[in-house]
Amino acid sequence: MTTRSVEAIIRPGAPHYVGDGFRVHNFIPGNQGANMQRMNPFIMLDYNSKYHFTGTEKPRGVGVHPHRGFETVTIAYQGKVAHHDSGGGGGVIAQGDVQWMTAASGVLHKEYHEEAWAREGGIFQMVQLWVNLPAKDKMSPPKYQAIKNETIPQVDLDTAGSTVKVIAGNYQGTQGAASTFTPVHLFNARLKSGARADFSFPAAYHTALLVIEGAITVNGKHEAPTDHFVLMGNDGEAFSIEASEDALVLVMSGEPIHEPIAAHGPFVMNTRQELIEAFDDFNQGKFGYLED
Repeated sequence: MTTRSVEAIIRPGAPHYVGDGFRVHNFIPGNQGANMQRMNPFIMLDYNSKYHFTGTEKPRGVGVHPHRGFETVTIAYQGKVAHHDSGGGGGVIAQGDVQWMTAASGVLHKEYHEEAWAREGGIFQMVQLWVNLPAKDKMSPPKYQAIKNETIPQVDLDTAGSTVKVIAGNYQGTQGAASTFTPVHLFNARLKSGARADFSFPAAYHTALLVIEGAITVNGKHEAPTDHFVLMGNDGEAFSIEASEDALVLVMSGEPIHEPIAAHGPFVMNTRQELIEAFDDFNQGKFGYLED
């Protein structure tokens, strides 16, 4: 088994707001090589690094917007988000929870700070990842996987509390909570200072790390501090991370989808014509109705 190298360690860029409730750093598509094709099936990653929101009576968030052709994966590290969609779905994503939404043929969606949490305010920290769908599944029916923290399978690495939570895919024989359309591995690795975790994925899989808390060393020599994104090469399978202080790391690896990407705003399809059809369907009300 060959070692997978570190291709780049990317610092967070200037944050921007999505709506008024999500202050994010964008890593995918990024300007240091992490573009849609390079990271496919991961086609967008917004990271709301730790940020304090003051209390407010009107919850902050993002109003009604459409999606088609991909999945959104929202991982809550701190804070709470309420969401609703045009198919009648909705719920609250609390600390440790994951919402895996398959937009596919199209939904209208809105997401806000959960009402009681918004009144109190506090530290907010979340990741939203967009996962591409293959052409054959882009127009499949929308669905949700609401994954509660306590239902996410966990692999214990030591007796000190170092763990890997398996959101999707497989780690050391433990199968993740989410079902996926193509092979995707998504883990939260929580390591005590000095602890090590080993990973191995096929060399062709696009692989990256996001340091949510603490700091790590990759392959014994590459240091990655809090809020940094580690882009791994495609030259090997195995790599290791070691916590130089207590750390929490989002690990992602997925089989690339070797199809054209035509993306504009909230639609990710394969051709320009399919994008035009998505806008037409949206404008004609075919995504349903959702009150703002």
